[in-house]
Amino acid sequence: MPSLQEQIGDLPQQPGVYMFRDQQGTVLYVGKAKNLRARVRNYFGADDRFNIPFLMNEAVSVEPFLTGNEKEALLLENELIKQHQPRYNIELKDDKHYLCLRVDPHSKYPRVEITRRMRSDKARYFGPYHSATAIRRTVRLINRHFQLRTCRDTVFKNRKRPCLQYEIKRCPAPCVLTIDELAYKQSVQDAIAFLEGKESDLLTRLKMRMLQAASGEDYERAAQVRDQIFAIEESLQKQRVMSADLEDRDVFGVAREGQRAVIQLLTVREGKLRGGRTFDLDDNELPTKELLEDALRSYYDKITAQPRQIPREVLLPFEIEGRAAFEEWLRERRGAAVDVLVPERGAKKKLVTLADNNAAHRLRTRVETDEAAQETLERLQRSLRLTNFPERIECYDISNTQGTEIVASQVVFENGVPAKSEYRLYKMRAAEGQDDFRSLQETLTRRLKRGLEEGELPSLIVIDGGIGQLNVARAVFTDLGVEGVDLCSIAKSRVLGDDQGFQGADAVEDKNPERSPERVFLPGQKNPIVLKPYASELLLLTHLRDEAHRFAITFHRKLRKNRGLESALDGVPGLGPKRKKAILRRFGSLKAFAAAAPEAFKDIAGVPEKVLVEAQRHVLAESAAPAPTKAQDQWEKLQTDLSEPSDN
Repeated sequence: MPSLQEQIGDLPQQPGVYMFRDQQGTVLYVGKAKNLRARVRNYFGADDRFNIPFLMNEAVSVEPFLTGNEKEALLLENELIKQHQPRYNIELKDDKHYLCLRVDPHSKYPRVEITRRMRSDKARYFGPYHSATAIRRTVRLINRHFQLRTCRDTVFKNRKRPCLQYEIKRCPAPCVLTIDELAYKQSVQDAIAFLEGKESDLLTRLKMRMLQAASGEDYERAAQVRDQIFAIEESLQKQRVMSADLEDRDVFGVAREGQRAVIQLLTVREGKLRGGRTFDLDDNELPTKELLEDALRSYYDKITAQPRQIPREVLLPFEIEGRAAFEEWLRERRGAAVDVLVPERGAKKKLVTLADNNAAHRLRTRVETDEAAQETLERLQRSLRLTNFPERIECYDISNTQGTEIVASQVVFENGVPAKSEYRLYKMRAAEGQDDFRSLQETLTRRLKRGLEEGELPSLIVIDGGIGQLNVARAVFTDLGVEGVDLCSIAKSRVLGDDQGFQGADAVEDKNPERSPERVFLPGQKNPIVLKPYASELLLLTHLRDEAHRFAITFHRKLRKNRGLESALDGVPGLGPKRKKAILRRFGSLKAFAAAAPEAFKDIAGVPEKVLVEAQRHVLAESAAPAPTKAQDQWEKLQTDLSEPSDN
């Protein structure tokens, strides 16, 4: 991977959003910019925010996302922050800057409320509003002229008499008074139309009501509707609210270079650009039109289980042969109208152009990244004098806590990129106790035996550890007759002068102790190879090692957590979950079950008496074990809290 500064030089000078990622691909920070290249370049010296040095110390890549203008970048930034919850986005992490209005038309007496989070419920959402003053002014206007309740549900259910809002004629007090539910629902629909900006339909309805009230000589009601019309006309001239019911669209863009193509999907929901997805297609010889057509079918076939995800419109960059059939297919699955369009001008054409630009940038970045990965693998082959080009690399790590729950991980990198579908986990079958060498031997034996049988072996195997772990792997290679596979191990750096793995008093006080470099051991070579600290091939090896360590520890912690939920009834032959529940339901506790007489076993239907006798014997044996002293108990608790699964 190119360095971060090299990546910045490739950023476009256009508005958009940028995301910093760490070595594991986790999003660290999301920001917006009018000029992506100029803004990101400021992080190297010109930005004096206190958290920037910490961010830049972790970030290894920056990913751009082009938008049409700064406003689109602002809204997209908000959506991406809500999706990824980046660690360094302090201000926007909890959506505090974006307020919305919520109306639930399905409740008996809906209200208009201010919220900061859109949920997947049946309610209607309007916004986001960039000004708290504007949203509160809108709520006051709705309260004054549409007379919807504003109290919370808990207050609404427990009121005994009307509140002040009723006295000043801003609420009909449905909490305690009998009102016309149909009229209230009509007011709710009027308020929703107002928030949607459908002034024409709303004002037409109100004028008809005013005339009806006047013709029926209900002049007071006619005057109220007249004032309502004037207020709405004045308000609609001042602001327009972005509605949640604006058209939903999926916008596709395509970029291609030879057999490599990128399809970019922009997701427009409720009138706002929510984000997008990128589909990388390699080694494909289909014509571009057929390629897009197949990709569309594949994508929408996966989401037809959720018809609400299919939008009202699908915008394409060019005509596809089966557009009419594809449109009809989408309509059947959505259960509503769907238009598949190829816009030639206007706002929709601009969206398609935006998708094309993002696809082209992604393709250009991928080409450059693949070239850099190829160069890194070539440098790794030269530096370690490997016999094979390291197209497929496997790395292994052992994890346990004091010899319990021993697990091993296998992570795979193909062409310098993690292939997570190829990751594997191993639970030890023969190895016991805290013997990492024996565990590594068992893991490699199982993996290589299968590989020899299936004719599928990696180009390079990397072991997390030092010369001892490497010699174990060499012994396995010799026993199984493995040939044509390169082997190495990588040892972590350590604090110099700390051979035992513990720091003395002086070292503890030193916040930046001197450390040894990462060392790579090769078979038949006594001294390790020390690569340059920031060499791309070393970064690749450390990424492999760290990924294997992370994968092993995650699995180990899961097993350790499950072990903490074990019962004294576990492991009894013939005693499954239903029978365990029957025992506990009859006796209430294991203590009562252990003290029960054999005659009581006849009351448990469906559980054989011999199984109950064996279960009671098992529980008694567990309870007969010597109880730990208080000091032992405290020591074990401390070890559990502080221990970290060991690796090699």
